[in-house]
Amino acid sequence: MTARELRLSLPATAENVMVVRQAVAGVGEALGLSSARIGDLKTVVSEACNNVVLHAYENEPGPLIVTAEPGDGELEIQIADQGKGFRPRASEGEASLGLGLPLIAALSDSFEISGGAGQGSRTTIRFGYSPPAYSNNGTPTEAPTELAMRITPGEMVRPVLARVIGALAARAEFSVDRLADTVLLGDAVSASGSGDFADGRVGISIKDREGTLDVRVGPLVEGAGKRLLSEMEVPGHGSLRSLASTMEITKGETPEGEQAEFLVFEVNR
Repeated sequence: MTARELRLSLPATAENVMVVRQAVAGVGEALGLSSARIGDLKTVVSEACNNVVLHAYENEPGPLIVTAEPGDGELEIQIADQGKGFRPRASEGEASLGLGLPLIAALSDSFEISGGAGQGSRTTIRFGYSPPAYSNNGTPTEAPTELAMRITPGEMVRPVLARVIGALAARAEFSVDRLADTVLLGDAVSASGSGDFADGRVGISIKDREGTLDVRVGPLVEGAGKRLLSEMEVPGHGSLRSLASTMEITKGETPEGEQAEFLVFEVNR
């Protein structure tokens, strides 16, 4: 694992493209990219994600996997699927890729597409930037039912979480006050160190139901849940826990099938 990384796994639906846009904008913000460059990044990632939404899966949406990997002066974004694979020429009656690929080529420093029929596809996009840094590997084997993020602790966590949680809360039609409350809870999570998480990365899963966000933080090391709760106490102002409808520490299963501790809370609009 390198110094910093971001990985998103979520259903390949049109409404989730906005969530990915906000996540990569948070990465660009953490790296100090200009607002114009962040705009280019959001546009390019949207085009690549739209290709997955439109072309990867025929019936139910499968997984959309997005990774961000900054290296020496270059940010690499990968958008992958496990669908039927990239086909540059559309079949008769099928929507084409349109202006997506030329637009990606025009706004990025370089890009490439790999995969084939029945193998899924992966679009790799590169943007130059000043500072260095991330990475990631692994893909889910089943279509996700919620958004899942794993971020190496550091300056990237807060802007990514704030933008993603804000986008989901806005999509769930939270009021401005409740949206701000939800972002505050995300800030509390982002303050956690790598020692609180079982694999050293901030793990957070968010499922949006009608007017509600179900949030699961972890897997945590034993006792980290209580530390997170204690850090939500603000002297003279009570506890940030009151901003959530419910909040508790539970035992749950990790993707590897092991039992671990999680902090679970629910926020209603």
